[in-house]
Amino acid sequence: MRILLVGGTGLIGSAIHARLSAEGHECVLVSRHPVTSPDRHHVTLDVARTTDASKWKSLLAGADAVINAAGALQGQDMQGVHVAGSAALYAACESMGVRRVILFSAIGIDRDARTDFSRSKRDGEAVLMARDLDWVVLRPSVVVGRPAYGGSALLRGLASLPILPVLPDTAAIQPVHLDDVVETVVFFLRRGAPSRVALDLAGPERIGFSDAVALFRSWLRWRPAYRLHLPSWVASAAYRVGDVAQMLGWRTPVNSTAQAEMRRGATGDPEPWRRMTGVTPRDLEVALAREPASVQERWFARLYALKPLIFGIFGMFWIATGIISLSAGWNIGMSLLREGGLQENVAALTVTAGALADIVIGLAILWRPLSRYGLWAALIISLTYAVIGTVLVPRLWADPLGPMLKIWPVIMLNLVAMAIREDR
Repeated sequence: MRILLVGGTGLIGSAIHARLSAEGHECVLVSRHPVTSPDRHHVTLDVARTTDASKWKSLLAGADAVINAAGALQGQDMQGVHVAGSAALYAACESMGVRRVILFSAIGIDRDARTDFSRSKRDGEAVLMARDLDWVVLRPSVVVGRPAYGGSALLRGLASLPILPVLPDTAAIQPVHLDDVVETVVFFLRRGAPSRVALDLAGPERIGFSDAVALFRSWLRWRPAYRLHLPSWVASAAYRVGDVAQMLGWRTPVNSTAQAEMRRGATGDPEPWRRMTGVTPRDLEVALAREPASVQERWFARLYALKPLIFGIFGMFWIATGIISLSAGWNIGMSLLREGGLQENVAALTVTAGALADIVIGLAILWRPLSRYGLWAALIISLTYAVIGTVLVPRLWADPLGPMLKIWPVIMLNLVAMAIREDR
């Protein structure tokens, strides 16, 4: 089969692509961001901006089915992704005779749509159901598996903390294993499979969010952590910080939309799913036990928890350095450059240029679209400072406060940030 897989580089989309490709199917992946390696079967396209059905038709040529796993939680055009762009896709499917369409929605939105995310997902379902297509709507709960992204990564990151934060006002969840989700997609792609159905994909057991974190902590082979019940204002502040990170372009599962969704919970009845497909959803604890955690998972969990601090502190470090150089540290900088033999006006220009460069670098590191360039600039300018300092004021290498020696830990943190910058 030839399958158009929208959102094909996400957690669910990537797993579906791997399974279908292994079975000999041809998948055309569509995602908003280009892939890191060339792939003739990948198309870079923003679903939210592709609201003209004619723009989808060339992608649908020869397609036997469509899987729409595109989604936006917050900070993106949710209405465009879930409704307008997807509606154009479904209209093109109807026009091109591509009847089988599988849509990934979210569990519980048919019962309680509290957020723009839930409402746009619900509207996206209605748009598909109104079409003369063999549609299938799958509503997974929190999806967990060997790969980690979004909520799955958050569970691991929280599991790595020495104290287990218990978030207030969180309802129960029924985590569903990624392999069970993929198996369900394979079932609905088979000839003669049921259509015009909507199914909740929920695990067999209802558990609290903090209990799920504790399961992952046990899987990662760490001792049980003390549970600290966070006050509502602390949790709300954490979600707001996530909103700020989202505004700066970072993908984070901690934001105000996630807060509202966690209050609603992610539960459903798995029995209709099991009866229709024959897929028996696996228990989270049993599934984890079958795939022992490796040292790579332990590293990832710890680094995931540290990543916001690494980028936040590193970006603010550069900004603070520039501000100090232009204010309280001005005379110190000028005296060092005079000691190195620079004229007054040249020294002033050098201090000013260096300070402004530091501020720009810090802002670039904090804003994800430019963070790659900010980190490269920080690395280059750090090495430049080391060379200039050595040439102009070599005695700084013997300074007891170690201004020259401290450049190298900064460079190492820079390299760590570059290594963990990618989200998927």
